[in-house]
Amino acid sequence: MNPIAKRSSRRRTMVASGFVLLVLGGFVLRLVDIQVVHAAEHVEDAGSKMTTAETLWGNRGSIVDEHGVVLASSTMTYDVNIDPTLAKDLKITDADGTKHVRTWDEQASAIAEVLGMTPDSIKKIVADKQATEPESQWAQLTRGVTTAQYQALRNLEIPALDYDAVPARAYPNGAVAGNLIGFESSDGEALAGIERWQNDCLESKNGSVKYQFGADSGVRIPGSEKLTPAQDGGKVQLTIDSDLQWYMEQMIAEETQNQKAVTGTVTVVDVKTGAIRAAAQYPAMDPNDVLATDPAHRGSAVFGTTFEPGSTFKAITAASLLEEGVANPMTTVTAGDFERFANGAALGDSHSHPVQTYTLAGALIDSSNVALSHLGELLPDVKRWEWLKKFGITGGPVVGFPGEENGFMRPPSEWDPQTHYTTTFGQGFTATVPQVVSAYQTIANDGVRVPLSLVESCTAPDGTVTTPEKRDSERVISEKTAADMQLMLENVAFQSSVADQIRVPGYSIAAKTGTAQKTDSNGGYKAGVYFTSIVGFAPAEDPQYVVMITLDEPKRVTSSAATAPALQKAMTHVLQSYRIVPGRSEPETVLPMLK
Repeated sequence: MNPIAKRSSRRRTMVASGFVLLVLGGFVLRLVDIQVVHAAEHVEDAGSKMTTAETLWGNRGSIVDEHGVVLASSTMTYDVNIDPTLAKDLKITDADGTKHVRTWDEQASAIAEVLGMTPDSIKKIVADKQATEPESQWAQLTRGVTTAQYQALRNLEIPALDYDAVPARAYPNGAVAGNLIGFESSDGEALAGIERWQNDCLESKNGSVKYQFGADSGVRIPGSEKLTPAQDGGKVQLTIDSDLQWYMEQMIAEETQNQKAVTGTVTVVDVKTGAIRAAAQYPAMDPNDVLATDPAHRGSAVFGTTFEPGSTFKAITAASLLEEGVANPMTTVTAGDFERFANGAALGDSHSHPVQTYTLAGALIDSSNVALSHLGELLPDVKRWEWLKKFGITGGPVVGFPGEENGFMRPPSEWDPQTHYTTTFGQGFTATVPQVVSAYQTIANDGVRVPLSLVESCTAPDGTVTTPEKRDSERVISEKTAADMQLMLENVAFQSSVADQIRVPGYSIAAKTGTAQKTDSNGGYKAGVYFTSIVGFAPAEDPQYVVMITLDEPKRVTSSAATAPALQKAMTHVLQSYRIVPGRSEPETVLPMLK
């Protein structure tokens, strides 16, 4: 080989060797990048392709009554899915070796029987999916089946079926306190009532478990688990007595229908503690089937309704006169059944009577608007306005329940000649059931207002108990004024036109009716349409419970007498249920109505 050829050969060898070294260097650099520089990323990427996660569901907290009876709890429902590609005849070999075919028709019939569907509907869902998405391995048959249905489907051993567990709420007492308990959306969002109000206590947090599995076997790799524990919600205890609530719901449903009213409510409050033991209504809602109830009746009528309280607030006018020292139970005024006052206002009573001299107690007993108007003038408008506010009108929500309304009252500077008088007998302003009940609780509790309450406590999963913040109790009127008011209201119950209808054998009760006109869209009053109510407490000599009844637009009896049978039934049941010892059956002092 000549020298030139040798040099060319060596040059080619060196170039080839350099190229090989360059390629090897590239591989080395890439290997370092993979195994050192970005090793963690590649491990994570590889692991993610063989990693899965399962949700660990946290249990939403329960809602219980004052005795621990469960009113709402967490449960598990299941969405049932099917793989259309597996919806076909199955070749089965029994344990004894016998072979047979289980047809798709037989499988569809078995599934339908458990789900309460028809076989044709099952097959249609599958056929539609096969027609529109031939490669799809998923179609939903139904949602929210029970654990019993889920287990029955599992026992069918149909490989085409698949299940998704979904947490849900169960309300074992149905409509009992349903309008108070509230409900959730299908996605688990708290939408109303206690569910929404106490969500911070009840809410749970889901956890998860992540793990790796073998690429070939699909088996979980031991030691690869990464656990994030679920956190359960707390337990909310209410002041409600579910047995009492159940009775009141049955009773008010019957009375509302008897009187052909639009709605009815009954509220029971413990005088000494302010605890609400029942807040029932009709129509009512079963939170297990929210859509079955008209949206207008899914909230709480007790907390969400405002109305002119009418004659029930004559007691507040009387209390303010006594507390200001301008009148006593025997103070008199002369009044007819209709009068036109000097300022141009014209007022009348609900019943005919001659001009007569009423005592203050008598004006309450006979529920005379005209007499109360004369007596109310013993205090200037500003003073009466201040007393209405002291007794809770426009004082804001009493309990804080979601959607709770507030009463409305214009300042005295805006009162017209008619309002100057109507505010003495409960018209010209609005209130809510809790506001009226709170005013009577104050009178029954010797002049001390104890804030009403619906939630007793929240117990966290670790056992820590917290109680809601409450306003401080406060004295509104003196013990002397409260005692005089208790006696006058006891005489109202004993001597009024509904005395026989509300009498509870063995007990003396104190009570006052109210009949208020309803406003129309023009700001006037509807003709012949009323919001009626009655509120009372018992035993009159040592008040323990306040009970209030309302009926909106009763048509059988349009006056407040429509509410009398309901009060009698409610008060009788309350006194018997709480084993209140019978006492006197009539007032120690029977006050004269007229002088």
